[in-house]
Amino acid sequence: MAPLKSLESEYPIIDSDFRQFCASHAIFSVEDFLVHDIYVLMALAEEHDTSDRLKQAITQVLSIIDAQHQPWLDGLELLGYSQKSKSILSTGCERIDAFLRGGFQGGVLTELVGPSSSGKTQVCLLAASNVTKSGLGRVLFLDTGNSFSPTRVAQFVSSSSELADTESSKILPQVLDNIECRSVFDIFTLLDVLHQLLQNLRYQVGQNLRMLIIDSVSSLITPVLGGAGTHGHALMASAGFLLKKLAYEHNLSVLMTNHMVAGDGGVIKPALGESWKSIPHIRLLLSRDVLNNICSMFILRHPSMAIGERVEFAIL
Repeated sequence: MAPLKSLESEYPIIDSDFRQFCASHAIFSVEDFLVHDIYVLMALAEEHDTSDRLKQAITQVLSIIDAQHQPWLDGLELLGYSQKSKSILSTGCERIDAFLRGGFQGGVLTELVGPSSSGKTQVCLLAASNVTKSGLGRVLFLDTGNSFSPTRVAQFVSSSSELADTESSKILPQVLDNIECRSVFDIFTLLDVLHQLLQNLRYQVGQNLRMLIIDSVSSLITPVLGGAGTHGHALMASAGFLLKKLAYEHNLSVLMTNHMVAGDGGVIKPALGESWKSIPHIRLLLSRDVLNNICSMFILRHPSMAIGERVEFAIL
């Protein structure tokens, strides 16, 4: 991303005084700006005689970020994704695979939305175990709420119909070794991880990575969306931009989960609002009948399937 100095000609408020203030906190580019806690930066600006001007400059940089990383998906971008995406990763559930025409697509952001206990994490764990069990590659699982369960992965491997008991016990260490789980508890850590992942893949480190899972993305973004400023939305847009870049440039299948919130009139809807709504290429709504433990998956957004199409499935 651009160094701050390159912005001064168009935005005079980003002057040498502001850049010197940023440099004192190891901020030299827009990218550096994003991975810092802006609330702390605002508090530090308050300590200066020119605090009002510094805060105006901070707000200006956030506005620039927000404008440059609009999440809207146009037809040309959609065509590019469809041409780029050639790999399909099985979910591990035959009914879901048949419904989604093979499974989760490479080069695409897929979001699972639904209330608590609707099966979102279970689908993520099943997909992760199936990708690694099948020898298709590695999975990076970003765990935001201690949801990753090696025990559950082991259950999925042992219940696999194509493996005998002795085979599943032999393959389990390899499966778990190929799922890298990292704890991520805030948006700043997420941005750090995504930037580092881009660097690693660019220099062919971890080249066999096939799937990135974030469970859940909403728990990281929701805390920074409050208030009247643009800081939270800029961070959200940047996370979406980086996820799309990772998916498109490295043909990763990116799988995210999102919780539900009450909207107008008490109607339940996915969290993160309209700005985030257009970031996932595919959005799937999950629900579960607690009496018979049958889950349903509905299409909310898909480039080639009709909204409202559904399938029922069970994850044992």
